[in-house]
Amino acid sequence: MEFETEADSTEKPQLSEVSTEAESNAITGCPPDDKTRPYLCLMCEKRFTRKYHLEVHMRRHLGESLYSCSHCGKCFTSQNNLYHHMNIHSGKYKCTECGKCLPTNFDLVAHRRIHSGEKPFTCGVCSKQFSRAAGLISHNRIHSGEKLYKCHMCDKAFSHSGDLNRHIRVHTGHKPYKCSLCDKTFSQPSHLQSHTSHMHSDKKPHGCPHCEVLFKTKIGLKQHVRIHASAKPWQPLSQNEGT
Repeated sequence: MEFETEADSTEKPQLSEVSTEAESNAITGCPPDDKTRPYLCLMCEKRFTRKYHLEVHMRRHLGESLYSCSHCGKCFTSQNNLYHHMNIHSGKYKCTECGKCLPTNFDLVAHRRIHSGEKPFTCGVCSKQFSRAAGLISHNRIHSGEKLYKCHMCDKAFSHSGDLNRHIRVHTGHKPYKCSLCDKTFSQPSHLQSHTSHMHSDKKPHGCPHCEVLFKTKIGLKQHVRIHASAKPWQPLSQNEGT
């Protein structure tokens, strides 16, 4: 089953594309507006105070992972991110409610709100509440219509950096999510999850409301239900139909 819809592969940008404010203005036509953060990412227009931070940021766009965890093999684009990740294995910031280990104390404090139900950050427009400030900031873009993250390969723009990163994989063809059972790769984690549940699992969580037949996917169930809609009341259905 195919879950990918990929555009023609486009050559990946190189780290040499990092530039100072002045260089970037010449390329994008943007006026200087932040002298304290002179390094501008040409892919999403995020700014940085140091060139090194921009270079690390660019690796995320390129899908590069340079620092590998010796415990689980997970890779990171900076040594600092790997350092925080190692706290998960050491159990330094462990939740006393569920036992989950977090990379930083900040993450642990935010995680505990899941158990307490505390949501201290409230939207001033619709009153929706959030457990993290980042969630509120991201949500506010819905009301303002802001799309700060622009694709440098096409005209599309996004409200969230994660959406831009996922979109860029359409251009680059990068598929970082690999199935551990068949080595097939995917550009999105949701595609990998669907692949695993559909192709490598015997579970059939979707039950027909009219009979006892079970299905792996909602699509299979939907197709099966049509049989009930067109079948005559006195015609029994095969228990294996649609499986």
